[in-house]
Amino acid sequence: MAENALEVLRARGFIDWTTDDAGVRELFDTGMVTAYVGFDPTADSLHVGHLIPLMGLAWLQRLGHRPIVLAGGGTGMIGDPSMKSAERNLLTMDQIRHNVEGVKKQLMHFVSFDCGENSALLVNNYDWLSSMNFLEFLRDVGKFFTINKMIAKEHVRSRIEDPTKSLSFTEFAYTLLQSYDFYHLYTTYGCRLQLGGNDQQGNITSGIDFIRKHEEGAAVYGGTNPLLLTSAGHKFGKTEGGAVWLDPAKTSPYQFYQFWVNSEDATIAKTLRYFTFLPLDEIDALVARHMQSPEKREAQRVLAYEITRLVHGENVAANVRHASEILFGGAYTPEDLTEEMLHTLAAETPCGKVASLPMPLADALAEVGACKSKGEAKRLIAGGGVSVNGVRADDGAQLEEKDVLCGYSSLIRLGKKKYFMIGRK
Repeated sequence: MAENALEVLRARGFIDWTTDDAGVRELFDTGMVTAYVGFDPTADSLHVGHLIPLMGLAWLQRLGHRPIVLAGGGTGMIGDPSMKSAERNLLTMDQIRHNVEGVKKQLMHFVSFDCGENSALLVNNYDWLSSMNFLEFLRDVGKFFTINKMIAKEHVRSRIEDPTKSLSFTEFAYTLLQSYDFYHLYTTYGCRLQLGGNDQQGNITSGIDFIRKHEEGAAVYGGTNPLLLTSAGHKFGKTEGGAVWLDPAKTSPYQFYQFWVNSEDATIAKTLRYFTFLPLDEIDALVARHMQSPEKREAQRVLAYEITRLVHGENVAANVRHASEILFGGAYTPEDLTEEMLHTLAAETPCGKVASLPMPLADALAEVGACKSKGEAKRLIAGGGVSVNGVRADDGAQLEEKDVLCGYSSLIRLGKKKYFMIGRK
């Protein structure tokens, strides 16, 4: 722990605000710190929007400190009203259990739960919140909060003052539950730091006040990271198709990789600091090279590979990177088209099947709809604009059994960047 974690997190952009800069700095100077981030399991997968706090925890552990990941099995039954204009749909207990199990697997890509003294912990606040009855909660927690302060919070006031919106008592009480979570983690695990997004400032300070009222002299703190926006002011991690998920069944690794390749130049330095473990001087040099030739998208390709490798593993990242190079006009040979690669390409490329082989390539292209007619296909082949598995097709070429690689399909390129896969029925 030679480096002060607060300075490292600030340098990489993870800490935008703290409840007490001097106190947090001193906290990290005294030894191993236990810090937590909470996630309400509203889905069975995390998405790109969760990555900043997750990477912050990953850096904390790398610097010798202990992260706690809190799965909000209890609070997830209610929903945090912060930054929300309407109440969330309430989840059943079975849905929440299913979602927690899905999230658990993804957390292991970021933090280690078996690395010695600073092994990460995964806890579920349903375990302690569910054991409290309503009277106990009002007596032991509710009496320490004033309605005056709670109404003064911006996200509460905005919902109350707008006649088109409403705020249920359930949501109103959310900050009490989160405050009790911090208290429980402090008394049970010695957790003295809560981290989250900037929209969590109110909930974090409420928890600190609650702990200090219960535990005289308790030195507990909070810190938040900024909300990452696109240059158009949109929330980072959203696309026209919705959220970009970490679960490969919801967002394919290829689509995940392409999301990062399409990152804006204006935010590339930030995103490299947030979403990779590359040293800052290496990032600065990479961004400087990128700005000299932004059309090459070198920085975006490095970012895409690094974060895809972290989330999906080395082999998958290498596979989708190569698939991206192929589909965007890169050179390749039949040997590059392994069964795994063909399956990756098939998910992103139009496909068709022919009844039997061999047959004239032009006939095959017309039969599967890759070309509008045999005449169009013949003209394209004659002009040198068609390749089969990376090899340019000659005039009068046949599509043969040997061209169907791995007994699966052949990859046809038409023109510079149009692809079609042809298999056998």
